[in-house]
Amino acid sequence: MSGLRKGFQGTFKFYRGGIKLYPQDELYREMSFISYYFHWSSEDVMGLDHMTRRRWCSEISRINESLNPSKKSKEKSILDMKPTR
Repeated sequence: MSGLRKGFQGTFKFYRGGIKLYPQDELYREMSFISYYFHWSSEDVMGLDHMTRRRWCSEISRINESLNPSKKSKEKSILDMKPTR
């Protein structure tokens, strides 16, 4: 094994099965959810990493649940939505 290849041996395990990308529909759903509630620009939302963006969606959903405790008038949480794929 070449010296260069040895240096990347640890990362090989992550990419062995191919790189899996985040579903585009889900990404846009999260972006629109955050933009709608916080009025952030698409650049601001796209600047967030995956975990941070999911955390913001979770927090916004939690706020909605606390403001609308009634099941009838409750807005659906983005985290309750099923992926379209």
